[in-house]
Amino acid sequence: MKSVAEICSDLIRFDTTNPGAGERPAAEYVATLLSDAGVEPVVFESAPRRTTVVARIPGDSPDALLIHGHLDVVPADPAEWELHPFSGEIVDDCVYGRGAVDMKGSCAMTIATVLGMRERGLRPKRDLVLAFLADEEATGDFGSRHAVAEHRELFDGVSEAISESGGYSVNHGDVRVYPVAVGERGTSWMKLTAHGVAGHGSRPAIDNPVATLVEGLSRLSAYQWPVRLTPSVAALIQNLSEITGQAIDLDRLDAEAERLGSLGSLFKAQIRNSANPTMLEAGYKVNVVPSSAEAHVDGRYLPGLQEEFLATVDELLGPKISREFVNLEEAPAAPYPSDFFDELAGSLVAEDPLARPVPYVMSGGTDAKSFDRIGIKGYGFAPLMLRPDLDYFGMFHGKDERVPVEGLEFGTRVLTRLLTSA
Repeated sequence: MKSVAEICSDLIRFDTTNPGAGERPAAEYVATLLSDAGVEPVVFESAPRRTTVVARIPGDSPDALLIHGHLDVVPADPAEWELHPFSGEIVDDCVYGRGAVDMKGSCAMTIATVLGMRERGLRPKRDLVLAFLADEEATGDFGSRHAVAEHRELFDGVSEAISESGGYSVNHGDVRVYPVAVGERGTSWMKLTAHGVAGHGSRPAIDNPVATLVEGLSRLSAYQWPVRLTPSVAALIQNLSEITGQAIDLDRLDAEAERLGSLGSLFKAQIRNSANPTMLEAGYKVNVVPSSAEAHVDGRYLPGLQEEFLATVDELLGPKISREFVNLEEAPAAPYPSDFFDELAGSLVAEDPLARPVPYVMSGGTDAKSFDRIGIKGYGFAPLMLRPDLDYFGMFHGKDERVPVEGLEFGTRVLTRLLTSA
């Protein structure tokens, strides 16, 4: 049987950059591993080479658990990396390459866990559904959205799910904090357009849309979004206060996040909404005032705050700038406290006595949004024990992405315990 590190390396060597040539080679590799272990995969495509793999393993209870991961990755420039981003090399006991953290390492842990269970004759305590998806790094239209819309029956009986961006260790003194995601901020990707009057660039402009758009973006960028503490983030802060032995001042959370360093990063971006301009386009010649100007904004909002977020955006932009959605997704939230959260926490503590699991809310988004639409409540739980010197958040979409071999092995043990109580 292949080790989890070998599977991770193999997956990284498939260049599944999105946008790119698609996920098919990686999906076929996953399907072959599962099939060889006696698990019958369902393989389908939403478009040529945009391939997803789903498999179901019967358990002792028909109340099914979904483990989902994505096979696509964001682009990587080899010139910026110490090792080639698609080499999958193992150096200094770390697997290097694009996707090591986001999230082929997690997919490898899931596969290795299932292969190990099959080899040992272990049956999951509940039905287990595995999904290895295309297109998470874009909108999910070719992946999770297609899966829930066109293959809904594959997820029958699933009540809860686990996936990326949670269950990793953050070192603090003699304990390790493990944030388990119980929600995400919602996504509001917007295209903004300002219209005006075209004219010669040497003459006074009557109504310059570039200036209108820039002024609106400036107001949006300068706006200090108010702190909005959701129950899950408040619970996280209370947990961190108890772990550190120091009260966290709720009236100065930005400063407290800086003081707490890596622990503060768990709530720094999750205490308010945000809207960041990311793309600009206007004009075609330096001496021509164009008739329109466009920009794109990455907006994120906390659970329950979509209406407040959009109203604020409209007020800041003003009446001369219109907006349309490139992608709008709700902010999903999973039950907390809950028996299932306790199961996740217990599996961590059983493998790491120094573990202190805490709830948190992701600043970004995952495929959990698609599954939430069909009633599947998602938790961020891809367990990893990380070295103190590794910047987990910095490696997401960053250069020299890597994951420790011992971290992958730890995650495989945690998942095995979670799925089987073995």
